[in-house]
Amino acid sequence: MQTSVQQPSDSQPNIVRTERGLTISGTKTTLYDVLDYLQAQYPPIKIREKLKLSKAQINAAFAYIEAYRSELDAEYREILQMAENNLSYLETHRHKRLVPAVAISNELDQAALRVKLQAWKNKLSVTV
Repeated sequence: MQTSVQQPSDSQPNIVRTERGLTISGTKTTLYDVLDYLQAQYPPIKIREKLKLSKAQINAAFAYIEAYRSELDAEYREILQMAENNLSYLETHRHKRLVPAVAISNELDQAALRVKLQAWKNKLSVTV
């Protein structure tokens, strides 16, 4: 779902709010993507090239960022915090998914697996 957001008075309506956040209309590029590159001190032309945006799109993004900088910075900090929390959660719980696979490979050697596989193949060929 897209909703239009208030634009700076001198720009075209090129920024919309989607389920991903503030997005450049007609793209999947969010203003947070642009802010990531600005934080890394990329020049505007490189940001435009990296994100494959037109001059009008990047200008609309910069105009919106300039006009609503404080609100956007607060939202951007929230997005970064959520991303950090998600990464922390995944790192904490990643090993829980890997342990069963390691346990299985340690319990059954390759020969035992081949015997089981052949038994299944034999069973399937009889029932077909």
